[in-house]
Amino acid sequence: MPPKVIVICNRKGGTGKTNVAINLSAYLSSLGKKVLLIDLDPQANATSGLGVENRLQGIYEMMSQQISLNDGLILVRKNFWLIPANENLAGADIEMVDLPEREFILKKTINNLLIKKAEENFNYVFIDTPPSLSLLTINSLVAADQILIPVQAEYYALEGLGQLLETVKLVKENLKSNLDVLGAVITMYDNRGRLSEEVWEELYRHFPYYIFRSIIPRNIRLAEAPSYGKTILEYAPQSKGAKAYERLAKEFLINGVF
Repeated sequence: MPPKVIVICNRKGGTGKTNVAINLSAYLSSLGKKVLLIDLDPQANATSGLGVENRLQGIYEMMSQQISLNDGLILVRKNFWLIPANENLAGADIEMVDLPEREFILKKTINNLLIKKAEENFNYVFIDTPPSLSLLTINSLVAADQILIPVQAEYYALEGLGQLLETVKLVKENLKSNLDVLGAVITMYDNRGRLSEEVWEELYRHFPYYIFRSIIPRNIRLAEAPSYGKTILEYAPQSKGAKAYERLAKEFLINGVF
């Protein structure tokens, strides 16, 4: 059975997108699933958040066919592989503009990788994206089977969500993609005030897709972990943030549509 390719995306920055990518991947791998995370963000936060320093060979070099598909893959934890990002990715949008089938470059790269590395038998491929509607982001949407949308539990959190869903619709219609919306996950939830609860209620009123019941709280340990190059599972496994991601991973697996 081929792996599910899931893009973690929100055009708005500061939603905890990379935190979701790293820690959901970590907990799924700890539960025995084989996970590949592709860092497609030129800021390379997922790469540094996993403590990877050697970034000379990564997703940019794979997409531009400068290296073999084997060379860009790093086993960072048991059952957990990463294709890192580096500074070269920052110019990829400009370089791809005049290329034929420019929106399908990442999809072709992933498909070729999965064929070449079939023995790894990945269960999930996650793509961490830039917080913008760039050509890299379009590539990730075309390459994916599903989109997971982190939504920050703060004012203006739903801003741009409608535009993102419209982009998904346009990608499906114009680029013949099979992309579906997996759902939304609430991040940075603060139960000390009314605002987070109001955002939750608004999302339930207006978001027409699945909303994960597992909520990611605002948690200092979650904020600290990337600076040590560690997932929350490694850095503070008993913290509220860690327990929330453990619940999210289990909910992810239990729900049969995934």
